[in-house]
Amino acid sequence: MKQICIGDIYQIQCYKHNGKIHRAWDEAVVLDIKKDYIVFGNNKTRVTESEGTTWRTKEPAIIYFFKNKWYNVIAQMKKDGIYYYCNIATPYIIEEGTIKYIDYDLDLRIFPKGDYKVLDKLEYQYHRKKMKYSDDLDIVVNSALDELIDDYVNGDKTFNEDINKSYLSKYLSLKAEQVKAED
Repeated sequence: MKQICIGDIYQIQCYKHNGKIHRAWDEAVVLDIKKDYIVFGNNKTRVTESEGTTWRTKEPAIIYFFKNKWYNVIAQMKKDGIYYYCNIATPYIIEEGTIKYIDYDLDLRIFPKGDYKVLDKLEYQYHRKKMKYSDDLDIVVNSALDELIDDYVNGDKTFNEDINKSYLSKYLSLKAEQVKAED
C-alpha cells in the first residue's frame, strides 16, 4: 500500500449502511497526517450524488477524518466565518486513492457565533428502520453524537479557528505549487 503524503490528492466516497454509495467528492488534498486523524482540504470540488447529479462546493473546506472516532468534521471557510458540518459516520478507510466511510445520517451544524444544531434526526430514524440498524449500532451512533458535541463544547483543536485558517493557507500553497508544476 502506498504511503500517504502531504500534497497527495484523494477522492472521498460516502456510503450508506446498505453498502450503496451516497455521495462522492472528486478531490481532497492531504494537509496533515496525525496519529489519530488525517486533515484534507478542497475548494470548489465536484460532488456527485448517488443518482448521478453533480454540483460544486462553494468555498474552501478543511476536512478531518478520524481513525477511531465515529464522526468527521468539515470546516467550511465562508466569508462570514467558519461553519462546521459534522457527519456521524464510521472511521475512515483508504482504498485505491479513495477515502471511504459510512454515513449514519445524523449531522451537527456549528455556526460562526458558536451555536449549534443537530440535523437529520428524522432521516436517521427512517434509515434505522429501513436498513435495520442494530440496537448496538444505535448506541454507537448516539454516543458518537454526544462525543462530538462534548469535543466541540470543550474546545477540541478541530474547531480552532486559527488552526483551520493555518490549514487553509497550507492548502492554498499546495494548490499554487501544483498549478506551477503543471505549467
